[in-house]
Amino acid sequence: MGLKIRSLVSALKVNSRLFSTCNRLNQFNEPLSGHSMARAGGIASMMRLPVQETAEGLHACFVGVPLDIGTSNRSGTRYGPRQIRAESALIRKCNNATGASPFDSFQVADVGDVNINLYNLPKACEDIRKHFLKIINTGCIPLALGGDHTMTYPILQAIKEKHGPVGMVHIDAHSDTNDLMLGEKIAHGTPFRRAIEEGCLDGKRVIQIGLRGSGYSTSDYDWAKQQGFRCVQAHECWHKSLTPLMEEVRQMMGDKPVYISFDIDGLDPCYAPGTGTPEVGGLTVIQGLEILRGCRGLNVIGGDLVEVSPPYDTTGTTALVGANMLFEMLCVLPGVIYK
Repeated sequence: MGLKIRSLVSALKVNSRLFSTCNRLNQFNEPLSGHSMARAGGIASMMRLPVQETAEGLHACFVGVPLDIGTSNRSGTRYGPRQIRAESALIRKCNNATGASPFDSFQVADVGDVNINLYNLPKACEDIRKHFLKIINTGCIPLALGGDHTMTYPILQAIKEKHGPVGMVHIDAHSDTNDLMLGEKIAHGTPFRRAIEEGCLDGKRVIQIGLRGSGYSTSDYDWAKQQGFRCVQAHECWHKSLTPLMEEVRQMMGDKPVYISFDIDGLDPCYAPGTGTPEVGGLTVIQGLEILRGCRGLNVIGGDLVEVSPPYDTTGTTALVGANMLFEMLCVLPGVIYK
């Protein structure tokens, strides 16, 4: 019997070594290469990654939030996740500009969409909160495809349960700190007012970049500033690199948890016309990249790309830009290998 046990243990060790070797050779999911299958083929998952039902076993995941019942102008963002996935087929696995190679160190997959109640916005928010809480409790970092900006409120609610109040890098034409919209507390213009009220955000570690457009008063940003937000208006960014600003942001955020929320309307509509509330005079795509790449080294625990509205994106440009910004978010997550 002792000999049989020793033989069994020896066999298990051999199998373990073989498994370890195979795991090293093919440990992580990768986007389906355009050299393996034409980009027009394959399932329209984010970056043509494998799709799985849960976040179990993943370091990071892409998750769709097909929501547009919180919008105040153009609708259609419920189709944003689907179109972002379709346009993401062009994105390859390595970031040649920064040297980031996330698929060499991270297990990443597309975990599909939140099943949302599209007839009741508070119920939809509860659906989102519960869904993201499940993802976060697995230890996986969620990167969300939107969807209107209302969705960030319940995502932050879920994040609070694990991380407490977090800092935020927020790219947007609008502060989204209204108290009410047409008498309602929940809408795409109110998420960060609600998040502050519920202790989801650390106001002194929030920066909003790209704010602009006409307003209802000249004091539209006062409430955010009173909470400690740093508000950077778009005209302060004109004709400038934002790399120096991001050096300040890294000091501001320290090593505590940070969430990234990127509203595509933060970019000028010449780059991203397919959105619900476009505002002229916005950030360039290059500045958007500078902001996200400047988040490298931060303790990023989640992010989203919101407000892509395919009905107003006739060439797919907005969704393509959004897909690339999500890839850039993936590239700055803690633990990503740089070569």
